[in-house]
Amino acid sequence: MTAFIQLLTAFLGSLGFALLFNVRGTRLLPAAFGGLLSWGVYLLAGAFLQSDPLRYLIASAAFTLYAEILARLMKTPATLFLVSAAIPLVPGGSLYRTMEYAIRGDGQAFGSSGLATLLLAVAIAAGILLTMAVLNMVSTLPRLRRQSSK
Repeated sequence: MTAFIQLLTAFLGSLGFALLFNVRGTRLLPAAFGGLLSWGVYLLAGAFLQSDPLRYLIASAAFTLYAEILARLMKTPATLFLVSAAIPLVPGGSLYRTMEYAIRGDGQAFGSSGLATLLLAVAIAAGILLTMAVLNMVSTLPRLRRQSSK
């Protein structure tokens, strides 16, 4: 039941941000589904991996692939789906705790929490960048093959 509630809130949170970013019409529900997908992959990866940054990396790669596929199918920029799908993975709680430790003056907890937060943010960015780079390379291969065969 807990996973269902987490997935539902990921969907609703992404839906809210999609509405905030003026996503309308037939693109709204797929954009919100991206958030459910990203959190679902994160939860599923948790069954196999203990490392949060690695789980974030895998989840961000999955939602980037989803966003790129939808962008091509719906003839819409991938950013529209990418931003909404990333919302559930934003490390807001971790960042809050980091700032709380800073305000309390707990330097050791601030440092370790800050590093953990930074690793999560880097994992999200790396998952997006690596997936986009691989997709870009894959999409240019047929063109390169045609040019080399001439």
